[in-house]
Amino acid sequence: MAKRPSASDPLRSRDTPVPSLSDDRSVVTPYYICGPTASGKSSTALEMAEKLDGEIVNADAFQLYRGLEIVSAAPSAHERTLVPHHLYGVLNPTDAADAQLYVKLAKPVIAEIQSRGKTPIITGGSGLYLKFLTHGAAPLPTADAALRAEMDGRSLEDLVADLQRLDPVEASRTALQNRRFVSRALEICILSGQKASDLRDQWESKTAEIASSLRGVVIQRSRPDLHARIALRTRAMLDGGALEEVAALASVSSNCEKAIGFREIRSLLAGEIDRATCEDLINAATRQYAKRQETWFRREQWLTPRRYH
Repeated sequence: MAKRPSASDPLRSRDTPVPSLSDDRSVVTPYYICGPTASGKSSTALEMAEKLDGEIVNADAFQLYRGLEIVSAAPSAHERTLVPHHLYGVLNPTDAADAQLYVKLAKPVIAEIQSRGKTPIITGGSGLYLKFLTHGAAPLPTADAALRAEMDGRSLEDLVADLQRLDPVEASRTALQNRRFVSRALEICILSGQKASDLRDQWESKTAEIASSLRGVVIQRSRPDLHARIALRTRAMLDGGALEEVAALASVSSNCEKAIGFREIRSLLAGEIDRATCEDLINAATRQYAKRQETWFRREQWLTPRRYH
């Protein structure tokens, strides 16, 4: 059996100090540990859970899947013996998943942990999943295929003119050269019968109120440090059984297939690329993903930055 990365892996080292908490220990409020991939979320969550008699709840989209533990860098078997871990490996590789399903899975688990007087330590880098969990879904109408088709047949200039007429405020803060943004803003106006700007402002006000009751940190590292950690993780993944893991998954959902490393390893197994190219591609994709995560979490101003290096 292939050996997976152990708890002694450098990326599992406890080099991340435990953030300070509120002195009020009477209220069992969830604590969120967020950040880009390879930043040290798992080791921080473990320390927090041990210190607070808490339990860890997964908020990583790919760690929900069974059979993807190495590729997704899920906590090791040893780490799971130290404190209880929840929502790891709960889905089949063929299962579809999205933020709404995640919330349905996570809320009962979090409530059960709280009912026992424990602190839920929620950790992961899937920003949308965390947003749905902490704030709920934005009250905006979903896309309408027929309306989109109709708008696709019109010029961008016509769409901009309609948006400026229906919602000048939203038009003023929309990148009007971006057809997708203009179409979505106009779609919201038409389907809701309200101004998109009013709906968004109401939602921003609500999320600000919700954020005041949340607590958590976002781990931040210098770009060179994070890139070095990513490279270390990729090497450990490939050396630790990721090829065998991917080879064993004959059929997976489109969600599962999006896990960074999955497609690259399949190309390696098919003989389309060599090991060095596979490693380079995984590193590049992971760095790009980490950058998107950093951008996302910068918008979540309720999270307290914890900077290293």
